[in-house]
Amino acid sequence: MHPIITKIEQEQMKKDVPDFKPGDTVKVHTRVVEGDKERIQLFAGIVIDRSGRGLGQAFTVRRISYGEGVERVFMLHSPRIAKIEVEKYGLVRRARLNYLRNRVGKDAVTVKERIKAKVKAKA
Repeated sequence: MHPIITKIEQEQMKKDVPDFKPGDTVKVHTRVVEGDKERIQLFAGIVIDRSGRGLGQAFTVRRISYGEGVERVFMLHSPRIAKIEVEKYGLVRRARLNYLRNRVGKDAVTVKERIKAKVKAKA
């Protein structure tokens, strides 16, 4: 990329972005403008995808709302995002968690934690 474009992008990128990956449970605080008022709205769920790089980075958050799966794509460096909080770190072995779409009930909102197997001592 051209150095001037790179410099402009660096100025617009956020510095306070937490380190999160797919499988983590996050709360995204978004700014919503209604008429002449502005308020903060929360969207909490599991990160199922992270894509792009630089200023064009995006991530997808999925949650279950009234029995229906709701997914929302957020631009990471958007001025509409006030804050991102990581609630829980999940242990997954995939970069895209599309298999969560096929799950029903509590399985759809939980990412299974890895349990270490106990090693039996040889006698």
